Amino acid sequence: MSEAELHFIRARLRGGQLSKARRGELPLLLPVGLVYDPAGKVVLDPDTGVVQAVRHLFATFARTGSARATVQAFRDEGLSFPSRVRTGPHKGELTWMPLRHWRVLRTLHNPRYAGAFAYGRLHARKGVDGKIRTEKVPRESWTALIFDAHPGYISWEQFELNAELLAANAAAHARHGDRGPAREGPALLQGLAICGRCGRRMTVGYHRRHGIEVPDYRCMGQAIQTGSAPCHTVPGATIDPAISQLLLGAVTPVALEVALSVESELEARAGEADALRASHVERARHRAEAARRRYLAVDPDNRLVADSLEADWNDALRQLAEAEEDYGRATTAAQATLTEEHKARVRTLATDFPRLWSDPATPTRERKRIARLLIEDVTIVKDHQIHLHVRFRGGATTSLQIPIPLSGGQARQTNPDTLAALDCLLDTHTDAQAAEALNRGGHRSGTGQSFTPSIVLHLRRCNGLPSHLERLRAQGLLTIPEVAERLSVSTSTIKAWNRAGLLVSHQANDKNIRLFEPTAPGDPTLVKAMGRRLDQRVLTQSSTGGAV
Repeated sequence: MSEAELHFIRARLRGGQLSKARRGELPLLLPVGLVYDPAGKVVLDPDTGVVQAVRHLFATFARTGSARATVQAFRDEGLSFPSRVRTGPHKGELTWMPLRHWRVLRTLHNPRYAGAFAYGRLHARKGVDGKIRTEKVPRESWTALIFDAHPGYISWEQFELNAELLAANAAAHARHGDRGPAREGPALLQGLAICGRCGRRMTVGYHRRHGIEVPDYRCMGQAIQTGSAPCHTVPGATIDPAISQLLLGAVTPVALEVALSVESELEARAGEADALRASHVERARHRAEAARRRYLAVDPDNRLVADSLEADWNDALRQLAEAEEDYGRATTAAQATLTEEHKARVRTLATDFPRLWSDPATPTRERKRIARLLIEDVTIVKDHQIHLHVRFRGGATTSLQIPIPLSGGQARQTNPDTLAALDCLLDTHTDAQAAEALNRGGHRSGTGQSFTPSIVLHLRRCNGLPSHLERLRAQGLLTIPEVAERLSVSTSTIKAWNRAGLLVSHQANDKNIRLFEPTAPGDPTLVKAMGRRLDQRVLTQSSTGGAV
């Protein structure tokens, strides 16, 4: 047979295959949860446990909005996911294994779960190195896409929503304008903030202030592409509290419905998980019973077969015991988390939504998810104020104006009233005395600390306030050398007169430096003592008659 004839045969076979695919009649390998019935039609798997597991996966993704969160939910609940063996001696058998991230993505991207027949989604191409590589084909280039071809687990509309959410969650490959999944970090508007200047979605950065992470919303799209400065940077210290108050006011009227929906969702979620765990136990019990019947039906004299069947029965019994133990442990944990006390607490918190929102036990990611359920996006513009234009789900809009938060230096500035009080105190107090007076008056520094002499000194220098010494000097008070020179005595005599209380002095600073009020020369009280202590001197008036 010539190469040309082989080519025509392959072309006719390929044409027939494509023709059956366009009619939706081409038998393809089905994902777990779907099987062919005896008539060749696609139906849901008759195994109830498999159907429950697949439905629980879609329900968990709808609840969490993330493939990774779906895997974590299955792991936390102790659930497994079914899989069909595709090769080997056990081909076609059903196995149960821990859920993996790639399997969640494969399930969510498969249109067969939406009841649609699809062909041509992948294209195999041989590279220059001889290896075959599989590439994804755009939907408009698929060979066939037939809706409602067979029963499914979700609707096509839900399949489209899941695909959009997965594309938006893929941060490394996200399209421009995608919000991405709710992540860690206190920024409430992560993924929701839009630049009011260029219309791009803003990213989030953090800085620490007083040991607390404070968000900043930045428009970095053009800056990354061109190396220029950011288009827009807005501090989020006042934005997030304003949005929180807006949400609290919007959610309060439907608090009762929130309480009922939260409680029913918890019970339904626990019921689904319990049904899946119970199906694992029932499957293990069925396998053990089947192994028992096979062992009892064998000829006792055929020891080789009997020993093998007995070992299989023992293995099935061990698996049954493990499944029952896991089921009991998981059921106990679920009951511990769904007691009447916890239900009452959920009902109380949902009724009092502000307390639920501000509860430290509420994860930041859940607050963001609540915000995304209510808010479509928030456009931010900053000039002399921060303008927020909030667009709610459903089309309602509102606008807010909030002040720009103070910079680090401005936030640390001392209160003007405190500075005025310090200015008055320095007329009669030293730095240490002024610090004590300010503390007694309830004043605090810009950083919230109690006043100390060093803080008063820093405030004086930064605000140009004269010290107590400088103010006394401005009033004409003299130092010890100046008084001594004025009265033509030694400095030790001035000190002695001061100790005796013959001079009026004032403490000028905290280093025991004193300044003296001016004294006129020739004061009769200021006479040097001759061998007597100055404080024991008695002032005598001079007589008019002269010496006797």
